Amino acid sequence: MLPLIFDQSRSGRTAIDIPDADKAFPEISLEDCLPAKLLRQEPADLPEVDELSCVRHFTRLSQRNFSIDTHFYPLGSCTMKYNPRFNEALASWPQLFDIHPYQDEASLQGALQIAWEVERYLAEISGLPGVCLQPAAGAQGELAGLLTIKACLRSRGQGARGKVLIPESAHGTNPASCAFADLQVVPLKAGPDGDVDMADLDAKLDEQTAALMITNPSTLGLFEKNIQLICQKVHAVGGMVYMDGANLNAMLGVTRPGDFGVDVMHTNLHKTFSTPHGGGGPGAGPIMVCEELIPFLPVPRIVQREGRYSLSSDAPDSIGRVRGFLGNMGMVFRAWAYIRAYGRGLRKVAEHAVLHANYLRVRLSGHYDVAFPRICQHEVVLSLKRLKKETGVNTLDVAKRLLDYGFHAPTIYFPLVVPEALMIEPTETESLETLDSFVEALLAIHREAHEQPELVRSAPNSLRLRRLDEVKAARKPVTRRFGCPAKSEPGT
Repeated sequence: MLPLIFDQSRSGRTAIDIPDADKAFPEISLEDCLPAKLLRQEPADLPEVDELSCVRHFTRLSQRNFSIDTHFYPLGSCTMKYNPRFNEALASWPQLFDIHPYQDEASLQGALQIAWEVERYLAEISGLPGVCLQPAAGAQGELAGLLTIKACLRSRGQGARGKVLIPESAHGTNPASCAFADLQVVPLKAGPDGDVDMADLDAKLDEQTAALMITNPSTLGLFEKNIQLICQKVHAVGGMVYMDGANLNAMLGVTRPGDFGVDVMHTNLHKTFSTPHGGGGPGAGPIMVCEELIPFLPVPRIVQREGRYSLSSDAPDSIGRVRGFLGNMGMVFRAWAYIRAYGRGLRKVAEHAVLHANYLRVRLSGHYDVAFPRICQHEVVLSLKRLKKETGVNTLDVAKRLLDYGFHAPTIYFPLVVPEALMIEPTETESLETLDSFVEALLAIHREAHEQPELVRSAPNSLRLRRLDEVKAARKPVTRRFGCPAKSEPGT
């Protein structure tokens, strides 16, 4: 058993860090830098360990973790795909990594050019001419997009509009973003085919509608067949259409939201364009808008004049800043490298992502129930309702058992409209061999559920820790020393 880092601590044990000779600074006391009232009266309670012990401890911890570099990570609607190392190398170049936002614009021309080009690429990919890179995540992009809609409606003299229609198949952040923007959420039902119930849409559309907020492809993994007609209906009552573009991975180079009537959307650079995803960030959720919404975009904006790039805040109707500076520029650099590397081949990303999801749909459909048995897009949603009724094994049990087979679990119990949902997104980056191994694991678990249900219900059975009490962990978290208990016991 790996001892906790604090248990390895011994008084006086330390590592040595020798500074570079050309970066040495004259010795300055803390009292010269900080007021006495801000200084510690006692040393910080940190472990005292040698360098080798510290390196081994954290390396071993990393080897026990699931990650995209070690395991298949089929989280639905999250696009946990491989991040090419070329992107990381480019973003680490000192010429980009070491820049500071307060530098003079003359010394930031390369970074501003990259950001400006990413804006142009996103405009072309989305079919929407106005782009803002500031939002730090998809949810912040949603908020920024809704605020631009509100500002536009006010400019029309329609600021009293306050309803936003949101289908049941939308991402869960959409209603929260509406509430944060002080807009009223009106849910739309899904029809038996998973698409928006058009009768329900007609009944709820009126002159109070500010916007429709739709996720397309939806969290059901389906492309909304009536999307163009839906946009026309919303526009006919004076509303605008917001598209949650988190699932853009299924549409790259195939269709453009602006072409079928979307007014504003966000995309996730940390999903569709392969910049790192998870671990608390950073992310990037740029928004793309139609011509009418451009005056309301956040500032500052990148302006190109005679081959030079500058930042302009000359936009009196702007909603203002939504993020410091230009946003998370490291994500922008990575996305630039990804888009440049693929070029027009971005269409292949979507084609392979859709092909992989449908391959899983077909191979699993004889054993697991497909929630909506039609061609899916980037992800396939299964329902384990029948399996639970027949064996007592539920979706959580299957997800835990997958860990024993070396796979991270897909998204479970979402979307909410599917009972016992298992949402699988294979992405375009996985090999046929990986997909086949994943299918075989799910088929084996299906057999186990019927023949040895207790084996599945007790999973995981082969990992260092057995099944956790997740409710207790959430309600009574152990916060001692970075969340580690004094002793690790089975089941804790």
